[in-house]
Amino acid sequence: MPAKTWNVCVIGYGLSAKTFHLPFIQLEPRLKLYAIYQRDVFPNDDAAVDYPDLKVYRSSEEMFKDEAIDVVVVSTSPESHYPLIKLALEHGKHVVSEKPFTPTTQEADELIALSKKQNKLLAVYQNRRFDADFLTVTQLVKSGALGRIVEYESHIDRHRPEQPAASESVWKNKVMPGGSAIYDLGAHILDQAVHLFGLPNRVTAFIGSQREVNTTGYEDAFTVLFHYNSGLVATIKATVVSPEAEQFRFWVRGDKGSYKKFHFDIQEEQLRGGIKATDSVYGREPRERYGTLSTIQNGKPVKEVYPTVEGTTWAEYYRRLAQALAGEGELPASGEEAREVIRLIELAKESSRLGKTLEV
Repeated sequence: MPAKTWNVCVIGYGLSAKTFHLPFIQLEPRLKLYAIYQRDVFPNDDAAVDYPDLKVYRSSEEMFKDEAIDVVVVSTSPESHYPLIKLALEHGKHVVSEKPFTPTTQEADELIALSKKQNKLLAVYQNRRFDADFLTVTQLVKSGALGRIVEYESHIDRHRPEQPAASESVWKNKVMPGGSAIYDLGAHILDQAVHLFGLPNRVTAFIGSQREVNTTGYEDAFTVLFHYNSGLVATIKATVVSPEAEQFRFWVRGDKGSYKKFHFDIQEEQLRGGIKATDSVYGREPRERYGTLSTIQNGKPVKEVYPTVEGTTWAEYYRRLAQALAGEGELPASGEEAREVIRLIELAKESSRLGKTLEV
């Protein structure tokens, strides 16, 4: 008996859909890329031309009424997530939402309650749980190779000190609900920390802008400290003023060892550069980008190059989604988990505003 397949419709046809969703949906045999909803069509940017064998909807009303659609992937800007997810659930669809899940925990709670009422799965696209560098950190922490972890640093540092041009002003550079760097980048790297260590006990944050010229008020930088009762302090930050040839990514220190890593996970860079998710080099870091592991040997720290793990890529997200749809496993990242990250972002914003450390 052939395995059941689920028809998937992707809402949106921007960078997120084209780079992070469509290639990986097509890799999973239990998922069938069935339709795309693209409201606005531009020259040389028409899903109907790029995917002539799919259904392409211009009307959300018509799309939601299609009973053949089992799963809806919402890959639009954050302020549109709540109404689109709500409509999808009300029409009996399972949902995958791009991050950030919603601008507020209130909206997240309403959608989680609705998904349970409708008996539908609600997932959030935390694909960076499957970054090779984060999986390497996870392996070292879980194996005990670093001992008792006391410091965890996670950076997304870039050197982009100029204000983006108006023509580049996508949602990631606009002041809007669910906007700012902490919602954009923070939704990923805060999630990674919580996924690895659990919810913190206290939060301290500094959120603002590092750009000398910032006419919009967009908050382009943040530093968030997660305090754990175990003594662990996790520092999670993003900057736009970092003139480095090699940007810092991870530094994890324990009482038995330390792991330090530069360079961001290579998968997005490869996909943007034309490498396909099916290519043999996809997801594989060159040796010069490996991190270093220092361990105590005979009472002295000894440093060695530590290979980045291979074999798991963002394709794992949709593989696990298919398993969850079949009732064979947990969601790769649930709405409930994403709701906790949104709550931590709200606490971080309040901590920054008040200049105080807040209890979680």
